[in-house]
Amino acid sequence: MTNQFHRALNRMAFFTALLAAALLLFYQPFLRVASANIILNGIIIGTTLFGIGLCFIEMFRLMPEYRWAHAYFSGRRNIPLPPRLLRPVAILLRSRPRRIMASALNGMLDMIQLRFDDARESVRYITNTLIFLGLLGTFWGLIITVGGFADLISNLNFNDESVLQAMQAGLAGPLSGMATAFTSSLMGLAGSLIIGFLGLQVQSAQNAIFRELEDYLASHTSVANNDDMNELLPKISDTATELNNSVRALNRTFNEMT
Repeated sequence: MTNQFHRALNRMAFFTALLAAALLLFYQPFLRVASANIILNGIIIGTTLFGIGLCFIEMFRLMPEYRWAHAYFSGRRNIPLPPRLLRPVAILLRSRPRRIMASALNGMLDMIQLRFDDARESVRYITNTLIFLGLLGTFWGLIITVGGFADLISNLNFNDESVLQAMQAGLAGPLSGMATAFTSSLMGLAGSLIIGFLGLQVQSAQNAIFRELEDYLASHTSVANNDDMNELLPKISDTATELNNSVRALNRTFNEMT
């Protein structure tokens, strides 16, 4: 678990540093792309930066959970409870039970998996938002382009000798719409890929903790075998017979009283 968790964190740091270096190296082309529609592209850039920060926050929130799991599996005593995801399981395992029932194991694993999935919902939402913003910019740019061409054609006087100069001057509006469409799509998809990769590393770190905890709980799980069932069935039958006799005695007593 130690290697897998730290590898995921190192991949996130290396990828972010590589992204920052690429932006510094190609900042002039990046500024030209972003300035095609500074409002929409600025929103996409801001959403991407927010998503990167959120991924690192989710990773750092896993650090106390990771420390608790590492200390618990090492057999330490009096370990502080984890703050968030593994807290219910840590409370149940605080007494270090020798054996755990299979039904309790399934409940614990389902609870942990559900909490891990909930923790990644914000990252998935930001990824989908970036894709939506890219598509929004595409349609926005196409609307500007189609509207610009319609206005250009309707205002042209083909009998005028300077029609070519007027057409050349009027192409600025439609071409700016095409620039908006392509740049916003490019930046939206790039942002979604960035957040998707970082979110994948968060999931990898969560899975490392989950698998280690699953292995530990499975090694301390007791499963009822056939011999145990054969011993329990006569006891259950005797208990049911005694309960039936008690009910009959109560019925007789009630009938005599009435």
